[in-house]
Amino acid sequence: MATVLTAVVGYVVQAPCGWLFGAAKSTCKRAKMYPTRHSNLISRLEILVPLIAKINDTGTSSVSESLTRTMEDGKELAKRCEEGRLNFFEKATYAKKIRKWEKSLEGHLILLTVKFVAQNESQDLVTPWCAVPHLPKNTLILGAPVEEMKLKLLGDDAPSMLVLTAPRGCGKTTLATMFCHDPEVKAMFQHKIFFAKVSNKPSYIVVQELFQHAGLSVPALENEEIAFRWLPHFLTEAGQSPLLLILDDVPSASESLLDKFDEIEIPDLKILVTSRYHFPKFGPPYNLQPLTDEDALTLFRRSAFLPNTSCDIPEDLQKEIINHCKKFPIAIKTVGTSLRNRPIEKWRIKLTELSKDSILDSEKDLLALLKSCLDDLNKKMAPVKECFIDLALFPKGQRIPVTALLDMWAELYEGSNDNESMVKLYELTYRNLASLVVPSNKDMDGYYGDHFVIQHDMLKLLSIHESCEDLRGHRLIIDIREDGLPPTLSTEQQQKTEKARLISVSTGELSSTEWHNMHLPKCEVLVLNFQAENYALPKFMEEMCMLKVLLVTNNDGFSHAELSDFELLCSLSNLKRLRLERISIPLISMESIQSRSLKKISLFMCNVREAFGNSSIRIFETFPYLEELHIDYSNDLEKLPAKLCDLIRLKVLSITNCYKLSVLPEDIGKLENLEVLRLRSCIGLEELPGSIEKLSKLCFLDIYNCAGIKELPECIGKMNGLRKINMAQCSRLNELPVSVYDLDQQLEKVICDEDVSYLWVSVLSNLDIITVAKEEFNLDWLQFLV
Repeated sequence: MATVLTAVVGYVVQAPCGWLFGAAKSTCKRAKMYPTRHSNLISRLEILVPLIAKINDTGTSSVSESLTRTMEDGKELAKRCEEGRLNFFEKATYAKKIRKWEKSLEGHLILLTVKFVAQNESQDLVTPWCAVPHLPKNTLILGAPVEEMKLKLLGDDAPSMLVLTAPRGCGKTTLATMFCHDPEVKAMFQHKIFFAKVSNKPSYIVVQELFQHAGLSVPALENEEIAFRWLPHFLTEAGQSPLLLILDDVPSASESLLDKFDEIEIPDLKILVTSRYHFPKFGPPYNLQPLTDEDALTLFRRSAFLPNTSCDIPEDLQKEIINHCKKFPIAIKTVGTSLRNRPIEKWRIKLTELSKDSILDSEKDLLALLKSCLDDLNKKMAPVKECFIDLALFPKGQRIPVTALLDMWAELYEGSNDNESMVKLYELTYRNLASLVVPSNKDMDGYYGDHFVIQHDMLKLLSIHESCEDLRGHRLIIDIREDGLPPTLSTEQQQKTEKARLISVSTGELSSTEWHNMHLPKCEVLVLNFQAENYALPKFMEEMCMLKVLLVTNNDGFSHAELSDFELLCSLSNLKRLRLERISIPLISMESIQSRSLKKISLFMCNVREAFGNSSIRIFETFPYLEELHIDYSNDLEKLPAKLCDLIRLKVLSITNCYKLSVLPEDIGKLENLEVLRLRSCIGLEELPGSIEKLSKLCFLDIYNCAGIKELPECIGKMNGLRKINMAQCSRLNELPVSVYDLDQQLEKVICDEDVSYLWVSVLSNLDIITVAKEEFNLDWLQFLV
């Protein structure tokens, strides 16, 4: 081999335009003649000539025999193509061979450069840029998260990549460093652990640093394309597996870097990514949870007190200050450090500041850090940032109903629909700016009645701050929780009332007579939050001629508030969407209310017996243009209003989790425009009325978890608009009427339990439309109903 190699290399060096190098160039040029992608390989071959000359001068045997064979293959390909007697099919075959040869030669070039430079350049060039950082002595040890991450990344059948995610300042880098220093991890990977800080560096710089840390110097990688070509060779040359790579602080814009690592198939390669972004395409992330009370106190004390010093600050005072830090690590460290070695009087002043104003008002560095979480919401993502700021309209600690947000955004933002709004919510979740809580038995049918958004209190403060900083003044937030004190507006708030489009008012037991007489001429969304047994709608609503969405929420636990002054809704000529939560709906009659603009009513955990019990109510004349009626979690709904079926414009009737509902109106077939009939988890319902066959436009029938229904109506086959049925968890429904055979050609999806799926198999010619529901019993989401 050495003799052949010396001859080949010597000849190439002595005659760079000779037969071997010339044949390679010829092959590249010939590639243009065939239907193949021609890469700029000739310029890279020019690099190969002086490199081989250096190798020949040093006498090293780093050049492999396979490189020689590859060059010989190129000569033969060039010779065959130059003969010019290839037919059409032979040209296609040789095009593939040339493409394969190009790729092989490029790989040899990169590998050859790595080996030569690593062996012959000074080792002083190698810097510890990708070394694992040291852990400070006073680092808070987070044993449980480290053990969880080991299971997720190193356990049996674990993926090769895990994303560790949390908002900025929560300790992701510290936890990743702690993971690398874990004895079990060190024993598994030994010295094959690379810790690369990505941040806002270009990807090619990150790859270059990885090479340097491995002791492999390379020519300057001038762009991402070149760096990604070298990447597989770094992992090959870095050493034998297993290999652990930490990519720290990866921004959302660097997803292409993760793509390239994910494409590389190397056994026992493990990659831990820390990022504020979830990168959902790489699987479920590991979400760093908030600190426990004990850990928060420990972190605060390590920041506020020097080691081995006595503490004369009362523990109660320490804990009060910590509470204002919202268990947010960087906030705890920032406030703790600012109080180190300070007298107790300074501590009391700090507590007063934090109690009076938001922590972001006094800790400017913390504010700047949190604002950086919004940096990637640039012009293209500006609508997502607007949605984040809109979350400020809901009080701290309150779960935000997704349906309320969808109603707001549908009326506020032109062209917005539920699908687009849900994508924006997921974008906020991926960036750790909010969390979307979805029930375990979700079905992608557009039902979001039990979906909620929650926010960390520190991020809530950020959204409120951004709302106050909005120069347009579109949002006005008034929070009055001190019972008995009449609300007074600041000068700034008074100025905002003239142009605010979104207004949120949070109060305690205040009555409508105590309200400041606000003038809100441009308000389109009004969010009213209160904690009271009795609540009157504010009188200033009478002049809100632009109001489109009204959200009224009683936050007083599971109790229902009595709502008065309901007749004020009559004056809202543009009101399109009304949502009430934990309200006892008063008796509705034509004399008390008539809204000709209202299109959607949502009642969540409301008592409706008094309102719906009046058989004389003419609901069509009360809400003549109503298109959607949603009733969720009503514990006193036994029957629907007698005249409900007069709502001929109704398109969606959704009644969920109303366990006392036992019967539907017999004349439900009068709802000729109904498209969706959702009766989810109405376990007391025993049958569907026969007139349902007249619902010719009904495309979706949802009877999920209607355990009392024993059979479908015999006439269901006449519903020629029906496209989807969800009958999962209907434990007593174990047979189908004969008429379902008439639905064979029109149904697009059937959701059912496994033990009844065979019934549909005998009916449907296309079995792909059958979805067997997975039974799940995760009820964690119920905590957010409180």
